[in-house]
Amino acid sequence: MTDLERFQDPSAIQRVIHTATTIAIVGLSNNELRASYFVGYYLKRHGYRVIPVNPRETEILGETCYASLLDVSERVDVVNVFRAPDALPGIARDAATIGAGALWCQFGVINEQGARIAEDAGLTVVMDRCLKIEHARYAGRMHWLGFNTQRITSVRTGLQ
Repeated sequence: MTDLERFQDPSAIQRVIHTATTIAIVGLSNNELRASYFVGYYLKRHGYRVIPVNPRETEILGETCYASLLDVSERVDVVNVFRAPDALPGIARDAATIGAGALWCQFGVINEQGARIAEDAGLTVVMDRCLKIEHARYAGRMHWLGFNTQRITSVRTGLQ
C-alpha cells in the first residue's frame, strides 16, 4: 500500500459520507463554473449542511461565508479542502482546533504534513478524492451505471 492509498480507504470514505451532516468547504468559490461550487451545490442538494469558508466572499449558495474555519461557531463533521497543497498544514491545524471529525482533501490536494497533523489530532483523513464523486459512488445512484462501488449486494435501497 502506498502512502496515498492509506488515505483512500473505502471503509473510511463510506463512514465519513454516511455519518456527516455538516461540511465546511474551504476554498468554496462563488463562481458557478468552478468545481468547488458544483461540489457544494451537490452536497447541499443531498441534504448536507454546507458552510462556505472563503475570505473573499460574504455569501455563497445562500449561506454565510466565513473567512476562516476558526470563525465557524457550529459543529463541523468534515472539512473539505479546495486549496493548494501548501495551505493544508494550516487548514489541518484549524480543523483540529474546531474539533472536526474528518479532513477531506480534493483531487490534487496532497500534503503529508497536513495529513499527519490531522491524523495526530484524531481526524479521519481522505486525500486526493472528490467528495461529490465518492458520495455518488457510495450513497447516490452511480452503482446503477455499472461503476465499481467495491460493495457486493443485490439490494437497492430506496426502491419500492
